[in-house]
Amino acid sequence: MPETRNGFGARTGSERIVAFTKNLTNPNLQAFRLGADRAAALLGASVIHRIPTKPDDAAQQIDLLATMLAEKPDAILLGPAEDKALEPIIERLNAARIPIVNFASRMAAGDFVSYVGSDDVDMGCRAARYLLTRMRNHGNVVIIEGPQTTSTSRDRVQGFKKALAECSGLHLVASVAGKYHEHDAYEAMSKVLKEFDNIDAVLCANDSMAMGALDALELAGRSTLVVGINGTIQAAKAIEQGRLLASVDYSGFKMGCIAAEAAVRGLRRLKVPSQILLPTTVIDRANVAGWLTPVDQRTCPAWDQTT
Repeated sequence: MPETRNGFGARTGSERIVAFTKNLTNPNLQAFRLGADRAAALLGASVIHRIPTKPDDAAQQIDLLATMLAEKPDAILLGPAEDKALEPIIERLNAARIPIVNFASRMAAGDFVSYVGSDDVDMGCRAARYLLTRMRNHGNVVIIEGPQTTSTSRDRVQGFKKALAECSGLHLVASVAGKYHEHDAYEAMSKVLKEFDNIDAVLCANDSMAMGALDALELAGRSTLVVGINGTIQAAKAIEQGRLLASVDYSGFKMGCIAAEAAVRGLRRLKVPSQILLPTTVIDRANVAGWLTPVDQRTCPAWDQTT
């Protein structure tokens, strides 16, 4: 991977990092915060968290970021609520020479120490192709999307549709908005169930929406194959129980560890890759045991295992 050096000045400890996640409730973001805290503590740094009180609210996140111009933290970890909307504040933070590690949702514009995430198109393809093998490449599929304002959802849905297009026996009967939240996905799935009598599978762009879809199906007395993305504990338990067919790993905990260490390494003038992509792994009943360990009992990966 290409490498860059951070030019913001070397530090030797006690770095103060501010992490921006977009909501309090998403299990993957909760895991990210824990991973960032743990990695920073191991390195002698500290992380402060800033989260919009209104979930996924870009305007609140922009206001929170703007306060950094006065507070001047050593570095920022940023998971943007909306990539395009945040571009002007990123430009101002870049001008103030506050180093930023972008994670989860890739920003198209701005200067960053590194991007930490996964190939979301590939994740969508892998999730859909796994599902299609179980459907024998035939049947009716529903997609539940996250927000159009986030690159992760756009890319995952692109991957879903790419894989579906490879099979002439597959029919995409609906693609609906679940906004990355369990309740919104429940509402969206409930409406779809009233419109279509024959649904063979549901592809969800994250695990929270998969849980909402499962609840809607169970309340309606219907069953179908459901696949999510993120590999959360909640999803792993549902896979173990046979409720959820599969998920795809998108470890928020590892991402938090790596993003925090990338920020610290950049401040200490150590080499940091310009992007760090976590591997894509499908999780099903055959391998789910590896994802059932509580997040607070996990350990951060060694740096040389991630880059």
